[in-house]
Amino acid sequence: MTRLINIDNGGTLTDFCLVDGGDVRYTKTLTTPYDLSRCLFDGLTRVSELVYGEPQLAALLQSTDYIRYSTTQGTNALVQRAGPRLGLLLADSAVAAGLAATPAQEELLAALVGDRWAVINLEQDDDALSQELVTRVNDLSARGARRLVIAISGADGADAEARVKRLLLKLYPRHLLGAVPLLFSWELVADSDDIRRTWSSLLNAFLHPAMELFLFNADRRLRDARARQPLRIFRNDGGSSRVSKSAALKTYSSGPRGGLEGTRALASHYGLRHLVMVDVGGTTTDIGVVTDGAIRVDRRGMIDNAPSSLELAAITSYGVGGSSIFRVADGQIQVGPESVGAAPGPACFGLGGDEATLTDVLLLTGLLDPATYLGGTMVLHPDRSAKAIETKIAGPLGITLDEALRQLEDAHVAAIARALLDTTTVDSGTVLAAFGGGGPMTVCGAARKAGARQVLIPRTAAVFSAFGIGFSDLSQRYEQPLPDADPATISAVAERLLEAGARDLYAEGVDPGECTARFRLTVERGDTESVIDLADPQDAAAHLRHSDRASLELALLAPLPHVTLGLASDIEASPARADGTRKLRDGQGGRAEVPVYALLSQPPGAQAPGPAVIEGPYFTMRVPAGWQFATTAAGDLRLTDRGQ
Repeated sequence: MTRLINIDNGGTLTDFCLVDGGDVRYTKTLTTPYDLSRCLFDGLTRVSELVYGEPQLAALLQSTDYIRYSTTQGTNALVQRAGPRLGLLLADSAVAAGLAATPAQEELLAALVGDRWAVINLEQDDDALSQELVTRVNDLSARGARRLVIAISGADGADAEARVKRLLLKLYPRHLLGAVPLLFSWELVADSDDIRRTWSSLLNAFLHPAMELFLFNADRRLRDARARQPLRIFRNDGGSSRVSKSAALKTYSSGPRGGLEGTRALASHYGLRHLVMVDVGGTTTDIGVVTDGAIRVDRRGMIDNAPSSLELAAITSYGVGGSSIFRVADGQIQVGPESVGAAPGPACFGLGGDEATLTDVLLLTGLLDPATYLGGTMVLHPDRSAKAIETKIAGPLGITLDEALRQLEDAHVAAIARALLDTTTVDSGTVLAAFGGGGPMTVCGAARKAGARQVLIPRTAAVFSAFGIGFSDLSQRYEQPLPDADPATISAVAERLLEAGARDLYAEGVDPGECTARFRLTVERGDTESVIDLADPQDAAAHLRHSDRASLELALLAPLPHVTLGLASDIEASPARADGTRKLRDGQGGRAEVPVYALLSQPPGAQAPGPAVIEGPYFTMRVPAGWQFATTAAGDLRLTDRGQ
């Protein structure tokens, strides 16, 4: 029997999904941002308790076939602008202007680089250029640059960067204390578009320090504990690889991509044409789309409104989650993008937080039960929630606590509905797949406001992004520009890509000869970009014109064991069995008693109308009046809006 552990590290909680054959179990820990390895090993220890009934971490690691890990730390870092100050060396000042082509890009460039950029003259000999490099680097360092990106434009940019690298490493050798880390854009991505390549390099440099520190430390600790396999990082392209073969930029939005891989599996499982992922975590709501069985992707994905060289799933992250901070500004309630995270966390956690969050709101409305929150492993403090909301929201607005709770929940619902409508077209045939710790809590209200009438909640909703990682395979991607359409050039580029892939897959412990190789051609013709699958790289010549800008891409894939979704058969409907009742505030100072259904105690086909509360493993959801839920053969929830 294959044993898999999938881990999704979020800003507030870290999720652990254990798959033993067809048996799926899971747990959560609070994310420890000051030391991410702590929550990783705390969670793995809890997983060992699920298996053995007591902590036996070493036994668990030695019996686990694969550990796959994803993180939203990169997404959260960019949303909150939390990272090192960067410096930028260019050879063409026009690139600096191109990086700030929109107001959003201008703001991002100001946050990451500010005035810490300079232009160097490559027409000089090595001695003169070395003197200029000393002046520029010292100046950028004095202005606060802690990492330096070198991005040289033009057809010979890669060769020019190699020259600058040679000179810089002579001037600032890496073995010296305090040497400024250097990142060269052509070494990260071989993209002939200067703006995309430079943005990719800046974003990678911004995310790299935190990712490197944690991931290499985690991988080392797992090796010390004699784990059977090295830690595999789940990337934003849907593949997995070792830490040493994963660029920091490819961890960006990797957690949501895991959820989107699971969403694609759900769409196939239930035969859904248009399924929209609504992944609500502690810090962000991530939205992606699966249409006709395919994940919507951008060949050159945008990262925080900046163009990148990577192909990315079209996942849009909005700064609104269960731990997002509510504030009053100009007499209006605003939510996010700032988040309390897990430290100090929502006020109700009792860890020193004094900001109002959705978790505090739903605790006071009665939706969340302290006895079942996080499986009953955490004590919640309603009095602290009330104090935070009265002080920060109700008092400034001059309203009662009950009215504040109603307005706060409405503001959160409206924010998610706006995110949906900003991302995709929503109609009566659209189905929302809601998951994450906060996804089920208010999704029906957001769906109704956005115009969707159907919602799907996977049984593993609380850890669904972690679960979805289990659909990934070990893979690597490579890309190289094609300077011309000559068959000899195409063959040489294809050979270089295969050689690079063979080295990396060998380092992964995989025989490259046993991998599936897929070539693609990307052709940019004016404002149009086409992606063409190639049976043979030589077929590229037939698709190219003299004026095209083109690149050849290789994807190498080695299968890993996958998770499964369970049964998909038709089942007979039956009335759902309530496990009790719960009194919810009605926003008018009163309380309404509604039935509570425990998801795991319901047989397949169980149905009931709202208003109701459903308690799932590690999640709680509100079923409003007018909605009806039904359980599927696989134990998932299907909800339909039948009108108010």
